Amino acid sequence: MSESGSNGNGRGRSGGGAGNQRGQGNSGSQRGKGGAGADSSRAGVRRDAQGRERNRGPKRNFTENAPAQRTRRADPARLVAFEVLRAVAAEDAYANLVLPARIRHHGLDKRDAGFATELSYGALRGQGTYDAILARCVDRPLDQLDPAILDALRIGAHQLLAMRVPAHAALDETVGLARAVIGAGPSGLINAVLRKVSAHTLDEWLELLLAGEADETKGAAIRYAHPEWIVRAFRQSLVSHGRPVSEINSLLEADNAAPVVNLVALPGLGSLDEALENGATPGELVEGSALSSGGDLGRLASVRDGSTRVQDVGSQLVARALAAVDLGEAGHGEDRSDDGERWLDLCAGPGGKAALLGALARQHGATLLANEPAPHRAKLVSQALSAVPRETWQVRTGDGREVGTEMTGQFDRVLVDVPCTGLGALRRRPESRWRRTPKDLADLGPLQRELLKSALDAVKPGGVVAYVTCSPHPAETTAVVSDALRKREDLELLDAGAALDAVSLTGHLEAGHESTAQLWPHLHRTDAMFLALIHKKA
Repeated sequence: MSESGSNGNGRGRSGGGAGNQRGQGNSGSQRGKGGAGADSSRAGVRRDAQGRERNRGPKRNFTENAPAQRTRRADPARLVAFEVLRAVAAEDAYANLVLPARIRHHGLDKRDAGFATELSYGALRGQGTYDAILARCVDRPLDQLDPAILDALRIGAHQLLAMRVPAHAALDETVGLARAVIGAGPSGLINAVLRKVSAHTLDEWLELLLAGEADETKGAAIRYAHPEWIVRAFRQSLVSHGRPVSEINSLLEADNAAPVVNLVALPGLGSLDEALENGATPGELVEGSALSSGGDLGRLASVRDGSTRVQDVGSQLVARALAAVDLGEAGHGEDRSDDGERWLDLCAGPGGKAALLGALARQHGATLLANEPAPHRAKLVSQALSAVPRETWQVRTGDGREVGTEMTGQFDRVLVDVPCTGLGALRRRPESRWRRTPKDLADLGPLQRELLKSALDAVKPGGVVAYVTCSPHPAETTAVVSDALRKREDLELLDAGAALDAVSLTGHLEAGHESTAQLWPHLHRTDAMFLALIHKKA
């Protein structure tokens, strides 16, 4: 969200520019440009003992005001953003979980909730770039600053450099926030630092930061606010999945764009009519999907009852692709219809794909077993499936690595959406890029391989396993699949790219490469979902 115009806190009606800005307190109002031509007798003009208007010199910036004139309160929308950043940094919380609760707690209306969302997510996404800029403006290493002060500076920097908030409002309100929640002393430091930040536009700062930088990876990391190791990983991922490395900047840029909320109506159970009546637009990639116009989706009855769900279209596509595979053409050992098939979601929590699979299973006359090891997440899976008739599904709480041994060869279709680094969903989880490390790849690799082995043991001869990750990294995608194929002779890859095309509205996603498929934010406007369809020979 970007804002133009101001009512003193930077969130007034758009289109007015400086002429529509209204000050706070007793400073009166400005009409025209800079107040030129206004009636000198208007209320709020201060005069001396001789009746002459006071302070007729050049208008002073907020940063030169006396302390008594500065804002001492915390604007609720900015306070929400500050609390989100504090929770992320101090409590290892997830912004997408903390933000809605803080918005409700402070009672923000739709406009202020949008402002708080952009400010929270934008400051988190841009942290690397903003920290590089702040390092030029602070007289000590950033890690020596109190973390709360640093979060306030990041919030101020995002307003100044990436939102259409007037500079005076960004400065005044951020310092007011600091005075209210951190203290008067730190607010002086924040004021001084943000004055330096405001001296240049973002493009000017980038030019200064990148002057003489010959390393393309380092340059991209600063410009697009990604850790260097992720920039390198994405370059490698593009090549691994058959894309030119020249797309790296487009991919990083798409990672920083605020994602549109995707909706799905559970097939045969839900309807998008209510969402469309409230401003959503039909999805362009997959049947039964829509793009939300924003707002509180909890107001929609269809969302509350679970028949319409928030789900990235990439997740919708991989689930539908698995459900649509023709097991007869894949070489099923029996001449049979889909009636009576058993499906398995091996890593079902929190239940988004399970709900869609459950609805699709019902249409196919199949049943679904959704497995989740954590009891609290298993409850979320049951809640997600609640809109699907109860006879269609069952939830199992247990280690997915044991299912292949306990239920060998019992399932026709298996989805194994393994735990991964989530590098494909950084646009939705802005704090993740700063938390993840290369060590996570090594730590998750053995678990991913064990879960895929369990899935392959659980599927019947003639059945299909969909190996899915929300990451494009080859260590989590093609390497895991290649290892599984190398160890067994009864497996073969189906054309995952063709399977995605078959369930997409366009019919030509161009996601396939060497029988696997990779979706991309910059090409498909989805999370970077990977899909491999592994057929167990009959």
